[in-house]
Amino acid sequence: MKTLLCGLTLAAACLLARASDRLVFYVAPNGDDRWSGRLSAPNAEGNDGPFATVQRAQQALRGVRATTPPADSAPRPEVQLRGGTYHLDGPWTLTAADSHTIYRAYQAERPVLSGGVRVSNWAVGNDGRWRADLPAVREQGWHFTQLFVNDQRRPRPRLPATGHYRIAGELPASEEARGGIDRFQFSPDEIRADWANLNDVEVLAFHNWSMSRLPIQSVDGAAGVVKFFGTSPSTSAWGIFRKGNRYLVENVKEALATPGQWYLDRPRGELTYLPRPGETPENTVVIAPRWPQLLVIAGEPTGEPVRDVRIEGLTFAHAAWPIPREGQAIPQAEINLDGAIRATHAEEIVLKGCAVRHVGAYAMAWGEGCHYNLVEGCEMIDLGAGGVKLGAVGLTGWGGLNAARTAAAPTSSHNTVRDCTIAFGGRIHPAAIGVWIGHSPFNTIEHNEIYDLYYSATSIGWVWGYAPSHAHHNRVLYNHLHTLGQGVLSDMGAVYTLGISPGTIVSHNVIHDVHAFDYGGWGLYTDEGSTGVVMENNLVYRTKTGGFHQHYGRENLIRNNILAFSQTDQLQRTRKEAHVSFTFERNLVLYDRGTLLGSQWADDRVRVDSNLYWNRAGDVRFPGNRSLEEWRKALGHDLHSVVADPQFLDPSRHDFRLAAGSPAFGLGFVPFDPQKAGRLTSRTLTAGLPPVPPSFEGLPSLHP
Repeated sequence: MKTLLCGLTLAAACLLARASDRLVFYVAPNGDDRWSGRLSAPNAEGNDGPFATVQRAQQALRGVRATTPPADSAPRPEVQLRGGTYHLDGPWTLTAADSHTIYRAYQAERPVLSGGVRVSNWAVGNDGRWRADLPAVREQGWHFTQLFVNDQRRPRPRLPATGHYRIAGELPASEEARGGIDRFQFSPDEIRADWANLNDVEVLAFHNWSMSRLPIQSVDGAAGVVKFFGTSPSTSAWGIFRKGNRYLVENVKEALATPGQWYLDRPRGELTYLPRPGETPENTVVIAPRWPQLLVIAGEPTGEPVRDVRIEGLTFAHAAWPIPREGQAIPQAEINLDGAIRATHAEEIVLKGCAVRHVGAYAMAWGEGCHYNLVEGCEMIDLGAGGVKLGAVGLTGWGGLNAARTAAAPTSSHNTVRDCTIAFGGRIHPAAIGVWIGHSPFNTIEHNEIYDLYYSATSIGWVWGYAPSHAHHNRVLYNHLHTLGQGVLSDMGAVYTLGISPGTIVSHNVIHDVHAFDYGGWGLYTDEGSTGVVMENNLVYRTKTGGFHQHYGRENLIRNNILAFSQTDQLQRTRKEAHVSFTFERNLVLYDRGTLLGSQWADDRVRVDSNLYWNRAGDVRFPGNRSLEEWRKALGHDLHSVVADPQFLDPSRHDFRLAAGSPAFGLGFVPFDPQKAGRLTSRTLTAGLPPVPPSFEGLPSLHP
């Protein structure tokens, strides 16, 4: 019967192909992979209807192409998925054989491709705890570090329950550490040697702009020393476990006490969950993720790429991140982590109206050989790491980041992320990025809303200093970037650039509420070697350390921006160099606290002119406590600038429109409309889902 149905499928498909009609296969949760897949619902006889899996539809389509290659003028065949949840038995993989195909949701339905397993074999104990026996954990090595209950991420037990511990003492590496730091000293009873499954307990150690997540190898309670299987690199100050640095301890079985928490006892293969009020095994859906990748698009490195595939209206959910024994300790941006959707050697791929949620690493990673791809109208929420990675980077150590790619061709180019929401990220890896571009030119990030991250919203470049770079002609346009840092990490910017980047434009973005734990927390941040970057027509307000900061770089242009209400310095420049660092002109700077210019301004290697400065709390003073006239005489800066009220209509309520008589117009300032930033379409894909809880404590309030 199975052979007969497959033969009928191919015959019908061939007739359609010859007639130049669109070939459509259907997939449904109530389907059957033995059926033809040509019907959108089971027939009345119950002997034909849609397939049960997208992989079977893919296989059928490959069979059609193998027997009857489509004509060039034939419409692309489609696979349409009915609404419901499909639990994948491994990543769905597309190769070059799947090119020129459409995969989409059936009508307005919302199919979910899940990399998780539903846990339902609960036994409720007299203590009210739910326990489930999971033989695959005990016998097959299945290890999950996330759990999703009724569509919400739930936490593992953590110590302390609120706040942080502080490292009591910095220690040298042990003999077997091999180039990294693998231990530190803690205060009495913060870490215990007698904890259950000690090697599954993780220490989350915060550095400046990163966090190491390391499983414990051993604990010397008498000496107060904890030692890890992995190491935090000591090649620069970023990875040292300094005395006084914050740390947390996670996955402690003895700390399991709060409703909503869970613990996986791996040796016993037992999952324990503490239900929240009102939750019962009957009304609660518990999903444990199994597969790190949900969709893999993999062309041939030396052959045919995957080309011209359109994926519309699908939701990808529940991707795993099983922590390796050595843990996770990366210098910056969690750049080694993969995506739940991973693409290599892929061209002209479109993901439109899709959602990625409840994942352990990045939502998407477009790596080697990815060109002219489009991610549009998608939503990426509840992310263990960040949103989208474009490009690739070689990891041979901190210094190897430069050398790994600069001599090679660009890893990817001409990709676009448009009209997307990327939110609630960094839930496992706080240093992750909303959209990361590494060693890749001609990419566009536009009309997105990126928010609720613990580090930077966008990061572009990835060559430190003035070495050759492929990250040029990238564009960051009309994005709404906000609620970043949240007091968790330091040294971040909503828009962060690195290296030589001619043709890179950052324009018409609205940026606000960027708050670092310590230093940093900038809106626009040109870091080491940033060169040839144009930042104009951006509105930046309520940052911690400055609307704009340049560490060092060459000939960047900062023009026609509104920078308002930073808490400390309004503008910062870290390093003096022999060349022109940047030009800062026709900008409006408004503040009511802190200083105007912080750090290094005592030279003529910056060009600053035709700006408006206004301090609502007092006088405007320049470095050396100078007035504007004294500042001009000392260094020749701001010869045409003014100190004057810009006459914004209502800046306290984020209305930065200018009154008709504003002195800004006399400086050549050109008004722009901040209302045009952000998404072009409303958020609807994930409407109705419960809120995503924070993973790390931030400031009690983002507002000053």
